[in-house]
Amino acid sequence: MSEIKSGYKYTEKDDWVKIEGDKIRVGITDHAQHELTELVFVELPPVGKHLKKGEVLAVVESVKAASDVLCPADGEVVEVNTQLSNDPGLINRDPYGEGWIAVLKISNPAQLTDLLDEKGYKKKLGK
Repeated sequence: MSEIKSGYKYTEKDDWVKIEGDKIRVGITDHAQHELTELVFVELPPVGKHLKKGEVLAVVESVKAASDVLCPADGEVVEVNTQLSNDPGLINRDPYGEGWIAVLKISNPAQLTDLLDEKGYKKKLGK
């Protein structure tokens, strides 16, 4: 059974968001990494890139499929998890911790209001 953490927000596309002041940390959920299976590559965005909500933030590739990680809100990439370049399996082992993908400085916090909370995400997954 997939782990769903409290204190995080979730997208309909199985990404998680951790709000950290005016920044957000983004990754894929435990459910998503289970569905993808063994991750073999992560395409990270460049630091300084400005993205609009819904644009592709990153691409995660597994032995089974590739999946886009979409930007949950307008913002600028201020940090990326460079460890994933050498060890994409970090996402499989610790999706909510060491397996984070990027940090964005968001310009429109109101865009985060449509994200799911823990209860809403559980309902989406049918748990």
